Amino acid sequence: MTKDVLVAINGLQVARQNEGSEPVEVITAGDYYKKNNKHYIIYDEVMEGFEGTTKNIIKLQEDCVDITKRGITNVHMVFEKNKKNVTCYETPFGSLMLGINAKDIKITEEENDISVDVRYALELNYEHLADCTIKMAIQSRENGEFHISA
Repeated sequence: MTKDVLVAINGLQVARQNEGSEPVEVITAGDYYKKNNKHYIIYDEVMEGFEGTTKNIIKLQEDCVDITKRGITNVHMVFEKNKKNVTCYETPFGSLMLGINAKDIKITEEENDISVDVRYALELNYEHLADCTIKMAIQSRENGEFHISA
């Protein structure tokens, strides 16, 4: 895997009581490195309607996805298989208490790409909000063909 990567993140929140679902997709350039058997992906995110950026750091290891956001929004989310983690999500509109209960985490590593699939339950202020999925594809920029599996 090269230092220069393309990052695709595809998320889906299925709200309770059939209120609908909210798909989110981001494709951006980022940096990659591996240290102490952990994968690190770093990229900047722009939030529409706000000045500045949010720096995202994704740390991958077996059965754990760790996401830190610093900037316009601030949060440290930990997705650990079969474990619930609670965190404070600071937004420009105020703070939210999030609970993350990861049901399944699959990380597949190949020579020039890494794919991540996370299924989790999301709580807001200690009440179940949605069942969610996150799919990530991290690929070397020089790889040419870019894809994210659905």
